Amino acid sequence: MPDLALHIALLTLGVGVLYYGAEWLVRGSARLSATLGVSPIVVGLTVVSFGTSAPELVVSTVAAFGGSPNLALGNVMGSNLANIGLILGLTSIIRPLEVHARVVWREAPIMLLVTAALIPLAWDGILSRGDGMILLIALIWYLVFVFQTVGDEAPEILGEYEDFMRASTARSTAVHLPDLLLIVAGSGSLVLGGYCIVEGALEVASALGISQVVIGLTVVAVGTSLPELATSLVAAVRQEADIAVGNVIGSNIFNVTAVLGVTSTLKPIEIPAGLIQREMVAVMLLSMLLLPVLRSGWLIRRWEGSLLLMGYMTAFIFLL
Repeated sequence: MPDLALHIALLTLGVGVLYYGAEWLVRGSARLSATLGVSPIVVGLTVVSFGTSAPELVVSTVAAFGGSPNLALGNVMGSNLANIGLILGLTSIIRPLEVHARVVWREAPIMLLVTAALIPLAWDGILSRGDGMILLIALIWYLVFVFQTVGDEAPEILGEYEDFMRASTARSTAVHLPDLLLIVAGSGSLVLGGYCIVEGALEVASALGISQVVIGLTVVAVGTSLPELATSLVAAVRQEADIAVGNVIGSNIFNVTAVLGVTSTLKPIEIPAGLIQREMVAVMLLSMLLLPVLRSGWLIRRWEGSLLLMGYMTAFIFLL
């Protein structure tokens, strides 16, 4: 039992370090991007979304190279489930989310498409380097899409993102050393936190007799989703629903294309048949549930948020 308590403490420490690492990375990257003149909406849809997905990238890469591919995949699948069901569910219960941004409307089907594409790629039981390259090509296409479509947004949406970035970062006209130091410190903290999480999670799973997939879907997934939760809650409180929803959808796209793309390109990932039949299908179904909810007036009401949260809890219990 003392060993179990030590490993739980290591896992908890890893989650904390990972959270602050992602926070520093996002803040430093956003400030640097703003300093270089990048549009706030582009920063919000790419830099922030990728930054909040950085914990999943680090944990999945460390787990895959450490011989724990099930933990890597469970982390990504669990994070995407948590992003939609837990984060959007809780956020819209606190404050209904009315989405106006056209780019978010267009991103939702893209999220569904990349999630669906993952199933045939994984059907042969392995995410190969070729599969990883396909996912990375999809990521590049998505980034090009964002850059090409943000100019279509209404002025009030552009202003919403600008207000959010101004409140979240101290904008300046010169590249400051503290911004670079934040990025370096954030990246280092992500690596340290990711290592602590993987080591702690594997030992806890072994001590409790549960699978790596389950520990990845639960504790690790929720822990690596904390940056998305913090960003979406702050945006919702400020009545910036487009940012709250865009952050979640963008992070889910990055999780599939960037996290699994980078991880499988560096090291092919073997996939158990049960994970394809259960976890991937659960993520697909919850993603499909989000689309009609968004299209019903592009408003996530409190009862719809409750529906998303119940869907997440049902999937959570079923997958255990």
